[in-house]
Amino acid sequence: MAAGVPWIGDAAGVSVIPLRAVAHFSGDLHSAYSFLHHIRRLRLFPLLYLLIIGGTYYFIATSSFNYIPGYYLSGVHRYTSFLAVGVGILFFLLTSFSDPGVVNSANVSQYLSAYPYDNIIFSEKECSTCKIPKPARSNTAAYVVAVLLGLTITVHGWHFLICIYGLIALALVLAGRMKELQVIHILTAYYGIENSFRKLAPFVVQWLLNAYNTQILIMVFLAVISLLLAGFFTYHAKLCLTNTTTNESFKWQEYLSWQKKVNEAKASAAALKASLGELSEERKPQESKWKRFFRKSHLEEVKVVKNNIYDRGFLHNIYEVKVLAHGVGGLEAFAYLDLCQVAIASMRMI
Repeated sequence: MAAGVPWIGDAAGVSVIPLRAVAHFSGDLHSAYSFLHHIRRLRLFPLLYLLIIGGTYYFIATSSFNYIPGYYLSGVHRYTSFLAVGVGILFFLLTSFSDPGVVNSANVSQYLSAYPYDNIIFSEKECSTCKIPKPARSNTAAYVVAVLLGLTITVHGWHFLICIYGLIALALVLAGRMKELQVIHILTAYYGIENSFRKLAPFVVQWLLNAYNTQILIMVFLAVISLLLAGFFTYHAKLCLTNTTTNESFKWQEYLSWQKKVNEAKASAAALKASLGELSEERKPQESKWKRFFRKSHLEEVKVVKNNIYDRGFLHNIYEVKVLAHGVGGLEAFAYLDLCQVAIASMRMI
């Protein structure tokens, strides 16, 4: 089934999910087959992605290129826009069809030496499925021999810059048309509208919606997409700067929550013990109300410190993400795979 996918191991060579993978799968064999069945149904997603990118660029070109060059925009943007979209599609295809690799019995020693165990969220143990040592910062599926690293899904967050570029370019096109057609002058000189933003704004918006509704719709679409991608970019930039994977972020949340409950239980036990001790000391002089008021409570807020040994400062983290990872774990370690990569991988499973 997986002969067409270079990063899928065969049944003879057991493997675990490669270093720093963020996808985690659990369940029985039936769930695995069901999951892969749904993955194959996503094979149209790459085409949908390319259709959205190409369709958006087509509508921008047909509706706005006639006004470039304009009052605020030079003719060079005809070519820079094509270059921006082309680079985005190129990186999408390169990332989607890159081979991230797997960890197996032949190369597991290389991964074992890459990162030490922190004995907090990663400890030394053997993979129950693959029967090989499980490297730190790796993730293992409970029911598959090899796992698609194409399922390590995040988003090319930097694509929001392309959306912002298109949004600004269209805004300048419309502003240039308003200037060339002297819309403000006509509204104030011939219709007697006061020359203020508050008075002119409703009429300008109405004119734009009537005359350039296609550009307005595209601008709204680009604004929404840019906000979503900017959010993804910010989240994953934070993970990179702290040398944390998506999988590890969930593990840390679970660990910190558990540790907080343990500390609260200890504090509660200490408070109960202190209360029992106070009741037994009948001869002790009574404490003043003010002293009891300002006395430190045993049940005060418990703080849990996150000790991430892999975080060595943001400069070293960036260096590790951009340089060291490619020699250790391949693209699966740090490349931010496009949302449609899983669908491209599923196309190659047939």
